[in-house]
Amino acid sequence: MVDFKRFPSPEDLLILLTVARLGRFNAVAEALETTHTTISRRILALDKRLGGRTLERTPHGWELTELGNQAVRAAEIIEDSLGALTTTLANDADPLSGLVRISTPDGFGAAFVAPALIKLQREHPKLNVEMISVTRKINQNRSGVDLEIVVGPIDASRAQTIFLTNYFIRLYASPEYLAVRGTPEAVDDIKNHNFVSYVESSLQVAELGHRSSQLPEPTASFQSTSIFAQVEAVRRHSGIGLLPSFMVWGRPEFVPVLPDSFHRELPIRAAARAESLRSMAVRAAIVAIRHEISERRSELAA
Repeated sequence: MVDFKRFPSPEDLLILLTVARLGRFNAVAEALETTHTTISRRILALDKRLGGRTLERTPHGWELTELGNQAVRAAEIIEDSLGALTTTLANDADPLSGLVRISTPDGFGAAFVAPALIKLQREHPKLNVEMISVTRKINQNRSGVDLEIVVGPIDASRAQTIFLTNYFIRLYASPEYLAVRGTPEAVDDIKNHNFVSYVESSLQVAELGHRSSQLPEPTASFQSTSIFAQVEAVRRHSGIGLLPSFMVWGRPEFVPVLPDSFHRELPIRAAARAESLRSMAVRAAIVAIRHEISERRSELAA
C-alpha cells in the first residue's frame, strides 16, 4: 500500500512550478484564482514536507533553491502526466491548455503578438491568454509573466532570449501637415516643426525617444506613453512623429519624412526563464509569434 504521507502534495508541487514560472506570489494567485496568503501557506507546507526551503528571496524576486529545482522537475512530470490523462479522458487529441501570460510593447503586441495568439487559440481552444501591454527593457526582477517581448539592447543574465525580428522606426507626417508647414529637406529642419513622440520622463527604452535620436529640439511637441495616441496625433496633423514603420505600413495618410537620411533599426526579442520555456504553452506561443512575423516580413522591412 502506498504511504501518501511520505510524498509531498502534487498540488503544492504544481503551485511551486507556477511560482518558478511567474516569480511573484500575487501573479500566481491571480493565475490560480486564489490568494497570496494561500500560495505562501502551500509553499511553506511543501518546504516542511521536503525538509528544506524550495524558494529564496533575492533582489530579483523569488528564486529556486537546489531543492526547489529538484521539486520543479518532479512537478513538470506531474503536469505532463495530468495533461495527458485529461486529454485521454476528454477524448481530445489536443494536449495544449492552461494559461500563458505575455508582456509586450503595445504597438508590436497589437500588430503581431495578438494575431499570432488568436490563431493559436483557434487551434487550441483550451488555451487561455493574458497579454499585458508594456514598453520596457527586460525586467530583471521576476515579472509575473511567462514570456516578455522586449525592444532594444537587453541584459538578460537571468533569462534566456530568443531573437524575433528587427524593425524600423522612421519619421512620418500627414499630407495635410506637410502642405501647411512644408516638408523638411534636412534633419536640421526638424527644429522648425512640431514633433510627436513618447513622454521622455516615462520612457524605459531610450532608443524609442526623441532625446536619443540626435534630432534637433522641435518648435513644440506632443508626447504620449501610448504609441496608438502618437499614431493618431500624426494622422490628425499634430506634427512629425517617430513611429514604427509597421504601424503605418500601406496607409497613405502617413508620408515618410527624410526617408533617405533618418531611420533607426531596433531588435525585438522574447525573454523567459528556463522554467517557463519548458512549458508547452509558452513554446507554442513563441512558435506562433515567429510564424506571424515570418508571414508578414515585408511590413517590418519597410
